[in-house]
Parts: sequence; structure tokens; C-alpha cells
Amino acid sequence: MSSKLDQLSSWLKERKITEVECLISDLTGIARGKISPTNKFLDEKGMRLPESVLLQTVTGDYVEDDIYYDLLDEADIDMFCRPDADAVFLVPWAIEPTAMVIHDTFDKQGNPIELSPRNILKNVLKLYADKGWKPIVAPEMEFYLTKRCSDPDFPLEAPMGRSGRPEVGRQSFSIDAANEFDPLFEDVYDWSEIQGLDLDTLIHEDGPAQMEINFRHGEALHLADQITVFKRTMREAALKHDVAATFMAKPITDQPGSAMHIHQSVVDIKTGQNLFSNADGSMSELFMQHIGGLQKYIPELLPLFAPNVNSFRRFLPDTSAPVNVEWGEENRTVGLRVPEATPQNRRVENRLAGADANPYLVLAASLLCGYMGMVEQLQPGAPVQGRGYERRNLRLPITIEHALERMEACKAAAEYLGEKFIRGYVAVKRAEHENYKRVISSWEREFLLLSV
Repeated sequence: MSSKLDQLSSWLKERKITEVECLISDLTGIARGKISPTNKFLDEKGMRLPESVLLQTVTGDYVEDDIYYDLLDEADIDMFCRPDADAVFLVPWAIEPTAMVIHDTFDKQGNPIELSPRNILKNVLKLYADKGWKPIVAPEMEFYLTKRCSDPDFPLEAPMGRSGRPEVGRQSFSIDAANEFDPLFEDVYDWSEIQGLDLDTLIHEDGPAQMEINFRHGEALHLADQITVFKRTMREAALKHDVAATFMAKPITDQPGSAMHIHQSVVDIKTGQNLFSNADGSMSELFMQHIGGLQKYIPELLPLFAPNVNSFRRFLPDTSAPVNVEWGEENRTVGLRVPEATPQNRRVENRLAGADANPYLVLAASLLCGYMGMVEQLQPGAPVQGRGYERRNLRLPITIEHALERMEACKAAAEYLGEKFIRGYVAVKRAEHENYKRVISSWEREFLLLSV
């Protein structure tokens, strides 16, 4: 550990870093932490934060007192946050030379904090490592660029591009439509290169000014860190160019939602061989079991894939998002797509997660579902041929209340993710939903105000 910290110290000094953003991820995916002068950061070799930040909702509120004090120390004690020397990134948009360092969280006895999303992902990866397996993932992040808007009651609109006109109609895979925002994406790619983010292709998606960035395949923890950094980077670049970037799952009425597609495979740690393929190149039994686990357990862990009430608007009929956990080869109408690939690159693409999901938790959940299928030797249903949107078999919960109930009742979730985590996560999401239900929507004012 000390050699890693020495390397980190040298890295900061070589780049004349004056400030360090010390951050962790809370359950919603919000980066929380402190900004520290470099000298203080190096002296203290970490930071302390109240445990309670891990039970904050997206609005900054907390869960109910009986759950809060049952899960946390009544004295609101600190947790100890240690920097991960392998999760250090420059902050290219900062005025002063600045770095962001992602931290891991521990209690005063040195035990990993059970509510920490990064620790949850580490625990799932250890399950694989104990079997001699290593998961490989490649996330795809969809998001919208919109006009900046300070009034949350006002619908979002497409921003002006270089042509001076907002985008209209569906421009899926249009090069010219993507080039409308060339100056913005030049900054994104420049900043991402400085940060060492493994970005691959930029795609224009279906919606107006809806884009997708693909990441190169790699190790899950490293890519979860990169998604966390990328989302901050994308928002900062958008603000620089006087637009906004949103990763909401369904930000615009009657337009496609934004997903986080996760390509995942499993290799043998010693040989590097893809365990999803047999020696003759055919699909392996472990591959089938992995898909079987995704089919059985995604509906039980759906709040980790669809964490907000807005997430479930992606699953409404005729929204171009899959609404089940059927699988099929080269089939984008099902939740689990198997792309055409060489045997060494065989993988399954989980198309159900929303772009609003916490990257640590959604990767942990997707990999855990597949892992449970492999150890329980589950068999998948028959692959879907043709259109799969209307299939009612293996349908997902359609509200966040129902999804939270199923997750709370899932014994396997508590066994692998920890009862404390499940209780804390469900409590945070219920508190957020209670807050949401107190807000009167524009639909209610439009259709009920003078009619009932």
C-alpha cells in the first residue's frame, strides 16, 4: 500500500497538482467528498466523511430515523476514506492544476463499509476471482444534450448546433447530426485522453441530440471509475458550450430513453480464455447458465438497474427499450442480446440498465446475476426469434414500488450483497419516491385542474 501511495505522491508532484478532489460515490451515484490542497492530502493520506453520506437521497434528504439509526451509529461517526492510487484522474477543466482521486471507505477497525457502492462491486469481483474467473465488461452510455433550462416545469428542448438550428426528427447514426456538436465533443475527447479514459466510438442515437459513447472492454472496477469520471467530464464540457448533458433515463416525453448497455463476458484468470465458448467455438454451458442467471435475477435486482421513478418510464410500451429479460442472437428487441462475435469475444449485452444507474452498483448487479446463474447451473429459456418487445414472459416489474418489494424479498440479494446494503438501498429509494409523490405534476394540473 505504501509503495502505491508513494507512486501517487510522485504523480501529483510531477504534474504540479495544487488541489485534489477526494471523492466517493453515494448510493445514487453522486460524487461526494472534499477538495483538499495537495500538501494536506499527502500528509493525511485520505479523508474522513460522515457515514451518513451513504444514506443520502438524490434530494439530499435522509432515510427515516428508525432505519437510519438501525444501520448507522447514533453518534453519526466518520468513516475513513483511503485513496486508490489506481483511480487517479486529472481535471482538465479546472483553472488550477487539479486531480480527482477516487477513495475506498472503511470503518475505524479497517473493515470495508458495507453501504459503499465501490465495495459492493469489489465483493462481486472477489466472488469471480475465488472461482478463477475474471469478468470483462464494455459499457455503452447514452445521454441527451439539451438547451440549458432553469425551470424544472419547462420541458427539455434540443439545443442549437453549429448550423444555428435545433435538431428535429430521428437522426439515428447520422454523422452530420453528431458533427453539429463537434466543438463540444472535441473537448470531450481531448479531456478524456488527458484523463486516460478508454473511449471508443461516438454515435448519434435515435432522439434529438441524443448521443452514445462506447467504452473499450476492460476490468469492471476500472470501467466503473471511468464512467463516474466521464459523466462529470461530459457535464462540464456541455456547460462550457452553453448546453446541458443529462443521463436521465427518460428526459423527454415521446422520445427514446437513455440506457447503459453492458457487454459482459468471463475469462479464465490463468489462461485468458473466454469461458463462454467451447474449444470448438460453440456456446459453452457456462454461457447458457450466465444468461439463465441474468433472466432469473435481473427482475429481483431491478432497482439497481432502474434506480429512479423516471427509470421506469423507459419501460413503457412503444419506447424502443426492451421490457423483458428474453435473450436472442443479434436481436435488439430483447433485454439480453448476444452479438455476433468470434469465440474469444463471445459475450452477452445487457440492454436493460438505464443511463441513470450508479455505475458501481449496476455493474455489480449485472455480473452478480450472471454469477449466480453459473454457480446454480441455471438454464435460460429458448432464444427469441424476431420481434421481442411484446413478449410477456419474464416481464419486469413496472413500478419502482413493486421492484423494491421484490428486491427486499430476494434472499439471494441479501446473501451476496449484504442485508445491511439491501436495507439501506431500499430505504433510500423509498425516501426518494415519497419525496417524488409530494410533487404535483404538470399532467395533473393540465387534465384535472378544471375537469374533476
